[in-house]
Amino acid sequence: MTEQVFAGQYQSAFKGRGMSFSEVRSYQIGDDVRTIDWNVTARFREPFVKIFEEERELTVLLIIDVSGSMYFGQGKDSKISLAVELPQPWHSLRRRKMIR
Repeated sequence: MTEQVFAGQYQSAFKGRGMSFSEVRSYQIGDDVRTIDWNVTARFREPFVKIFEEERELTVLLIIDVSGSMYFGQGKDSKISLAVELPQPWHSLRRRKMIR
């Protein structure tokens, strides 16, 4: 499990080639050969594959430039007005607990 500052709060039920390493298990026919862990395979003399967990909760950081150039235009046509309106759909989804 990742220990990073922006790591998600729950584990995914989905297995795949995600960001965080989960476990090593014996190779089964049909496994992707790219996931073979060659160090473990050499130690135990039979093929093992790495299993990864997909991160289902992603952190989105929205950084808005508030320098003087953002005040180009007038009223609703200014760049700063557009930048303020942009995150509103995400905020409404978060309030409905569809995203964290």
